[in-house]
Amino acid sequence: MNAPQPGGTIEIAGKPVSRLGLGTLRLTGPGTWGEPADRDRALTVLRDAVHIFGITHLDTADAYGPHTVEHLIKDALHPYPDNLLIATKVGFARPAPGTWTPHGHPVYLRASVEASLRRLGMERLDLCYLHRIDPDVPLADQLGTLAALRDEGKIGHICLSKVTTEDFETARKHITVAAVQNVLNIHDRYDPVMEQCRAESIPYVPYRPLDAGAAAAGGNVSVPLCWLLARGPHIAPIPGTSNPRHLAANVHAVDRDGWT
Repeated sequence: MNAPQPGGTIEIAGKPVSRLGLGTLRLTGPGTWGEPADRDRALTVLRDAVHIFGITHLDTADAYGPHTVEHLIKDALHPYPDNLLIATKVGFARPAPGTWTPHGHPVYLRASVEASLRRLGMERLDLCYLHRIDPDVPLADQLGTLAALRDEGKIGHICLSKVTTEDFETARKHITVAAVQNVLNIHDRYDPVMEQCRAESIPYVPYRPLDAGAAAAGGNVSVPLCWLLARGPHIAPIPGTSNPRHLAANVHAVDRDGWT
């Protein structure tokens, strides 16, 4: 892995990783369900990202497929390079294609973490996000379960996804928040949680940084990605793709504009 880390580096959970990461939502079938149409191409995207382009921050979730992408990551990259940070998420059930349901019951969260460990072939999840807060389960119970798993050595660091400023402040009463993942792009330009993370030096990971492609009209990904990187050194976008050419375009966009 001799390639420069695209976008420069950011420290997440004590590990320096590329500021430009890879989101893996698109490495599934239609409706984020099942296997990708071209499994070999999905594996190529993962391998190229890490071994050719120097991306050292991969973001996934047990809900992607469900389970599909965690298997793909293991098949493509295990044994993992020491400098690779893999983030996964738990707490979102998938009853059907295109359907997502928050599920934060402690038994479910614990079972999900154990299953992700097996699928990824890891003894500890580097980063584990609570994918969504379940409104039907006390937040203290959801975070307490993840904290117990951290104390058992099965989770390295706990993160939050799709949270409000109030969620963020409440969560910080129970855990140390290692990163936050919310929507931010040139169409959805403001998220007060991004400013909270800046103030606390907490990495902020924008998902949907290209607004599902809408922010890259005409194939120009340089403007939206560099706009995000310019929001602050705590920003680490995770554009996703299932196309090796698009992956290369994303990396070259931030390289070309002087972010490495």
